[in-house]
Amino acid sequence: MLSTMASDSGRSGSLPRWHTAAAVVFWVAVWQLVAMALGHGGLFLSTPLQTLQALAVQLPTPEFWHRIAFSALRILTGFLLALAGGLVLGAAGARWRLVRVLLGPPMQLIRAMPVASFVILALLWVSSANLSVVVSFTHVLPVIYAGVMGGIADTDPQLLEMARVYRLPLSKRLRYIWLPGIFPSLCESCIAAMGMCWKSGVSAEVIGLPDHSVGDALYRAKITLSTPDVFAWTLVIVLLSALLSAVAARGLRWLKVRLCGEVKAA
Repeated sequence: MLSTMASDSGRSGSLPRWHTAAAVVFWVAVWQLVAMALGHGGLFLSTPLQTLQALAVQLPTPEFWHRIAFSALRILTGFLLALAGGLVLGAAGARWRLVRVLLGPPMQLIRAMPVASFVILALLWVSSANLSVVVSFTHVLPVIYAGVMGGIADTDPQLLEMARVYRLPLSKRLRYIWLPGIFPSLCESCIAAMGMCWKSGVSAEVIGLPDHSVGDALYRAKITLSTPDVFAWTLVIVLLSALLSAVAARGLRWLKVRLCGEVKAA
């Protein structure tokens, strides 16, 4: 009965795909109408067609893909470092109260600090080429840390008690109790962190202006009043963030299946 209720609630909570597509079409139409109302040839707000045309001009060029690779490599490096650090620190914070108390203030400080302020400070310590690595790492770390802490807190205490009674080795506790317990919270944190990672990383590039980066291209389009290019690069950032968030979610599910020995439902 519980499984039936869960499946019913899942169906009621999810919208059909055509609803989502219709909503996207609606907002694209609103975008078009507002751009037409403002006029000025798309100087203040480019139309969807102008944005796609600007993107079509960029797509075949090697420089476009060079910028994507440059920014993606550094932003993903920061994300992976934050994932590793968040797992270790989150586990340590859940295990030892002293660690949790000591890490509380810096995690809150990073969450509250504006990206622009941190970028200016980080430029004193690292080169502009590696700025997006540092900024992505620091802004994602608190999210992963909180996700791991929350997942460990939500782990079934009866399973942990059973593991102690039967003296299960640490490897089996990790595989069959801890990993399945923290997975839902960690998955949500990673998906949210991936979007935050791209926003903070590109923001750092816009300020630091490393050569051959997406942020540098976005800034150049802004100062030359190439509004369609600004919208085109913004669309690229949004699509990359959504794509990599989906990849991260699939990767975590695959990892859970492999490590926890679960079988995918047909």
